[in-house]
Amino acid sequence: EGQNNDGKLLMRGRATWGNSLVVRFLTKRFIWEYDPTLESTYRHQATIDDEVVSMEILDTAGQEDTIQKEGHVRWGEGFVLVYDITDRGSFEEVLPLKNLLDEVKKPKNVTLILVGNKADLDHSRQVSTEEGEKLATELACAFYECSACTGEGNIVEAFYELCREVRRRKMVQGKTRRRSSTTHVKQAINKMLTKISS
Repeated sequence: EGQNNDGKLLMRGRATWGNSLVVRFLTKRFIWEYDPTLESTYRHQATIDDEVVSMEILDTAGQEDTIQKEGHVRWGEGFVLVYDITDRGSFEEVLPLKNLLDEVKKPKNVTLILVGNKADLDHSRQVSTEEGEKLATELACAFYECSACTGEGNIVEAFYELCREVRRRKMVQGKTRRRSSTTHVKQAINKMLTKISS
């Protein structure tokens, strides 16, 4: 794959806090005012485990129609599913989102992480950390709690871990393809030798 590994990461969550997480990751700042209906694409380069990684991050507006949503899912290689720990409704949207990812991406396994945002508002918490951990176990993915507002939790590490997982999946798929093509060549040679000997 060379030195540059491109990763197309998709942020899914209610727009009012999806965007702020991406901006916190990219700039280490929190923005108070932005248009939550706008979809944004960001490009970012980072060194992860001594390897240069180029990321393209699509932060969806959260108001797409079904066709747009499916197009976004096909585009993405890694997914950040975000809920608000003070909003149980947002937590309950995660599983339907995962089911959509599975449906659009099948037969491939979906690469994702689960993020509980607004960890600084523990006094207003509606979703416990244990519930988030349990759901992440069910989804077979990494789990993080953080705050886009204060920077609490390791937002950078969350994005980096998703990039690592995308890279691992690409390497496994690359090996599978190479093994598969080698098998085809061997089969073709065997058929040819069988014809010659018969």
